[in-house]
Amino acid sequence: MRFKTDENIPLEAVDLLRTSGHDALSVFEQSLAGQPDDRIASVCQQEGRALLTLDTDSSDIRTYPPANYAGLIVLRLARQSAPAVTRVLRRPLEVLATNDCHGRLWIVEHNRIRVRS
Repeated sequence: MRFKTDENIPLEAVDLLRTSGHDALSVFEQSLAGQPDDRIASVCQQEGRALLTLDTDSSDIRTYPPANYAGLIVLRLARQSAPAVTRVLRRPLEVLATNDCHGRLWIVEHNRIRVRS
């Protein structure tokens, strides 16, 4: 899969995505840090990348209809340290091995994953 990680996702998570065989870019690598959410979403659409973020605004399906994206993955975590994010991210990566996130919103919490089309 192709991912773009938002600026709130630690770079260790980008490394995890890459070592898991995914094509992942951080907004930092494309000089997009600090850009508005709609700009990041637009770049994801243009590049065909699923957005991985901690920004819960991205889970608003009225603003970001899942069908318009290669995938939206929102991590809702109480602890957002690099180790906590990478630990929780391992679970959806296992699920993504057999499930496509294209056109879907994934809400990933510490103990569950919810998927909405």
